[in-house]
Amino acid sequence: MRGAAGPKDVCSVARPVGSCYPLRIAPPDVASDSDSERVALRRSVSLTGLVLYGLGTTIGAGIYALTGVVAERAGMQAPAAFVVASVLAIFSALSFGELAARYPQAGGEAIYVFRGLRRRDAAVTVGVLAVAAGVISAATISVAFTGYLASLLPVPRLLAAALVVLALGAVAAWGIRESIFLAGLVTLVEVGGLLAILAWGHAHLAALPARVADLVPLSADAWLGVTAASVIAFYAFIGFEDIVNVAEETRNPRRTVPQAILVTLVVTVTLYALIAAVCVLAVPPDELAASEAPLALVFERCGGSARVFGLVALAALLNGALIQIVKSARVLYGLAAQGLLPAPLARVHPRTRTPLLPTALVTGVCALLAVSFPLETLAEATSGVTLVVFALANLSLVLVKRRGEETVSGTLRVPLWVPATGCVVSLGLLGIRGAQAFFAG
Repeated sequence: MRGAAGPKDVCSVARPVGSCYPLRIAPPDVASDSDSERVALRRSVSLTGLVLYGLGTTIGAGIYALTGVVAERAGMQAPAAFVVASVLAIFSALSFGELAARYPQAGGEAIYVFRGLRRRDAAVTVGVLAVAAGVISAATISVAFTGYLASLLPVPRLLAAALVVLALGAVAAWGIRESIFLAGLVTLVEVGGLLAILAWGHAHLAALPARVADLVPLSADAWLGVTAASVIAFYAFIGFEDIVNVAEETRNPRRTVPQAILVTLVVTVTLYALIAAVCVLAVPPDELAASEAPLALVFERCGGSARVFGLVALAALLNGALIQIVKSARVLYGLAAQGLLPAPLARVHPRTRTPLLPTALVTGVCALLAVSFPLETLAEATSGVTLVVFALANLSLVLVKRRGEETVSGTLRVPLWVPATGCVVSLGLLGIRGAQAFFAG
């Protein structure tokens, strides 16, 4: 393959269109293991498990921590800001759905960029960025977890952060079924926490028809506030892209993965909009903005226990960190399986059927970051890296579609303008974020 103009497919004529894997482009001594010799990942994740996995990484730190910030910028129109943010996210979500249907492989974004740009260096760069986003995100969530834990119990925060990350890494190494099962259970807890707010705040939901005019932006100033808040709220939807990185461990991934992405986004925006409505109706936006635990404050104002809800928030944060560790390890594994990283990273343990070396590397770096940097620095880095990955993944689908590459019939296909818009939106949000950082500095 050295000196070739681009990657080629090695296909059997009996395989359906789009089912071919890219030929490994590493030298023979790097990618010498044959598919029959390598232990495969266990294909055991169902649509239900995958949706819970997606909800677990999307619903969590975002809505539990960002509600106050969004309310500060959008005021009573905070629900509209979450809806606008979901519209911004849907383009990339649809692009990831089609890309997963075309290339249902571990490695996700890196594989997509490899197939789109046909460049080894671009694939490796995006893969490293995706891993970095996951690792930094897990560290961010771990720091947030220990900060919340310290407010409930007198614990040394740095030690707690390191121990939490190591424990989550052990779960991720244990097995994909165990990781998905635990993530699913905790997802039920965190979604249950949001449903509890809706249940305790039923009086505010009942008042929605009479208060809808207060929640809808009707003036230019209101729309400016909603637009500014939607840039922040967009980050509460980041996480659906993690679903694609367990494609090789999913049953019927060409259909299951796109379905899980779309279900995750629909459930997420519905919950976010309803929760935001209850929040601004139960607590004045300025009070929400001043609270470090806005949802716990809302739950307390609706008649519940803020301490009990705080425990639910802790579970939500743990879940997000676990899923980020699992995702990042799979990206490293996927890159190595394609010959883009050293072959030892593609080895799967025969008993756990998980990539132990990538999991250990991700866990170690995550623990180091968690004890070395503050929450704000980690959060900013996560959002910036993720938007770069989104932009390149959308661009890759544009290139694939312009070349007329077919996909398996019956799987998700979107018009060309969808990934083009997703790329523009990602770059636009990245530019807005950079401008905000520049003027803030």
